[in-house]
Amino acid sequence: MREIVQRTKTVVRTIALRDPDQIPLAPRAAERLNGQPYTLPEDAVEWVEALATLRRSAHDPKIYPFREHLARACEKAAQALRDQEPPSPES
Repeated sequence: MREIVQRTKTVVRTIALRDPDQIPLAPRAAERLNGQPYTLPEDAVEWVEALATLRRSAHDPKIYPFREHLARACEKAAQALRDQEPPSPES
Protein backbone atom coordinates (compact mmCIF):
# COMPACT_ATOMS: atom_id res chain seq x y z
CA MET A 1 0.00 0.00 0.00
CA ARG A 2 1.21 3.46 -0.82
CA GLU A 3 0.44 6.47 1.33
CA ILE A 4 0.11 9.97 -0.07
CA VAL A 5 0.46 12.86 2.31
CA GLN A 6 -0.45 16.34 1.25
CA ARG A 7 0.41 19.39 3.25
CA THR A 8 -1.22 22.71 2.83
CA LYS A 9 -0.07 26.07 4.01
CA THR A 10 -2.56 28.83 4.68
CA VAL A 11 -1.27 32.36 4.35
CA VAL A 12 -3.38 35.24 5.62
CA ARG A 13 -2.52 38.75 4.53
CA THR A 14 -4.14 41.87 5.89
CA ILE A 15 -4.07 45.12 3.96
CA ALA A 16 -5.15 48.29 5.73
CA LEU A 17 -6.64 50.75 3.26
CA ARG A 18 -6.75 54.39 4.25
CA ASP A 19 -9.40 54.99 1.58
CA PRO A 20 -11.41 51.85 0.69
CA ASP A 21 -12.18 53.39 -2.72
CA GLN A 22 -8.46 53.39 -3.57
CA ILE A 23 -7.82 49.64 -3.80
CA PRO A 24 -4.39 49.12 -5.39
CA LEU A 25 -4.13 47.03 -8.53
CA ALA A 26 -1.87 44.00 -8.33
CA PRO A 27 1.23 44.35 -10.50
CA ARG A 28 1.88 41.73 -13.18
CA ALA A 29 4.76 40.24 -11.13
CA ALA A 30 2.57 39.54 -8.08
CA GLU A 31 1.83 36.01 -6.94
CA ARG A 32 -1.42 34.42 -5.84
CA LEU A 33 -1.56 32.92 -2.36
CA ASN A 34 -1.00 29.49 -3.94
CA GLY A 35 2.29 30.72 -5.48
CA GLN A 36 1.01 30.89 -9.05
CA PRO A 37 1.62 34.12 -10.98
CA TYR A 38 -1.15 36.67 -10.76
CA THR A 39 -2.48 37.81 -14.11
CA LEU A 40 -5.40 39.97 -15.12
CA PRO A 41 -7.85 38.91 -17.82
CA GLU A 42 -6.47 40.02 -21.17
CA ASP A 43 -9.63 40.61 -23.20
CA ALA A 44 -13.37 41.17 -22.83
CA VAL A 45 -14.17 37.44 -22.97
CA GLU A 46 -11.75 36.69 -20.11
CA TRP A 47 -13.19 39.59 -18.07
CA VAL A 48 -16.72 38.25 -18.54
CA GLU A 49 -15.55 34.79 -17.43
CA ALA A 50 -13.72 36.23 -14.41
CA LEU A 51 -16.77 38.24 -13.35
CA ALA A 52 -19.02 35.18 -13.78
CA THR A 53 -16.65 33.25 -11.51
CA LEU A 54 -16.79 36.07 -8.95
CA ARG A 55 -20.60 36.07 -9.12
CA ARG A 56 -20.73 32.29 -8.51
CA SER A 57 -18.28 32.70 -5.59
CA ALA A 58 -20.20 35.53 -3.89
CA HIS A 59 -21.00 33.41 -0.83
CA ASP A 60 -17.58 31.75 -0.59
CA PRO A 61 -16.30 32.22 2.98
CA LYS A 62 -12.98 33.53 1.60
CA ILE A 63 -14.71 36.28 -0.39
CA TYR A 64 -17.59 37.07 1.96
CA PRO A 65 -15.64 39.43 4.30
CA PHE A 66 -14.61 41.56 1.29
CA ARG A 67 -17.98 41.62 -0.44
CA GLU A 68 -18.57 45.34 0.14
CA HIS A 69 -15.16 46.29 -1.31
CA LEU A 70 -15.76 44.00 -4.29
CA ALA A 71 -19.27 45.34 -4.85
CA ARG A 72 -18.05 48.95 -4.72
CA ALA A 73 -15.21 48.21 -7.16
CA CYS A 74 -17.59 46.42 -9.55
CA GLU A 75 -20.08 49.31 -9.40
CA LYS A 76 -17.34 51.84 -10.21
CA ALA A 77 -16.07 49.69 -13.08
CA ALA A 78 -19.61 49.32 -14.46
CA GLN A 79 -20.17 53.07 -14.25
CA ALA A 80 -16.87 53.78 -16.01
CA LEU A 81 -17.84 51.34 -18.78
CA ARG A 82 -21.20 53.05 -19.19
CA ASP A 83 -19.71 56.58 -19.15
CA GLN A 84 -16.89 55.88 -21.60
CA GLU A 85 -17.43 57.42 -25.03
CA PRO A 86 -17.02 54.92 -27.86
CA PRO A 87 -14.04 55.64 -30.14
CA SER A 88 -14.83 57.66 -33.22
CA PRO A 89 -14.86 55.74 -36.52
CA GLU A 90 -11.89 57.83 -37.76
CA SER A 91 -9.64 56.58 -34.90
